Amino acid sequence: MSPIGLTEGCRDALHHLRQTREINTVILRFADTPGALALALAPELEGNLTHDELVSALPADQARLVVHELTFATPEGARRHELLLVLWMPADAEAQEEIYTAGYTFLKEHLPDVHVHLTARRQDQLEYRRLVALAG
Repeated sequence: MSPIGLTEGCRDALHHLRQTREINTVILRFADTPGALALALAPELEGNLTHDELVSALPADQARLVVHELTFATPEGARRHELLLVLWMPADAEAQEEIYTAGYTFLKEHLPDVHVHLTARRQDQLEYRRLVALAG
């Protein structure tokens, strides 16, 4: 398999998410770069999405990688923000599993400040309370 990298747009989007806090979600896909020596992740969407908008933005038949800042309240009432890295791998995207799993592994190493990692194959695996429990 080819090495994996980030497009400049991907680096900018991740920096924007982690530093400026104007957006809370970056959805990534592999860029179509014929003849490239490395596979490159590119931003497909960056925005300030609600939980429902995030789930709706994921394609039903294609894999994606998602970096999302989850905002929630602790049982004590304190506001928390936790970055999540999600490998979205619906059943119809099995042909993309190897490449997106490699991208997921690459991002886990590239984003050491993201401590919550999960693979979701169905939308119910991204249910808000489940994400909060993982982040909590």
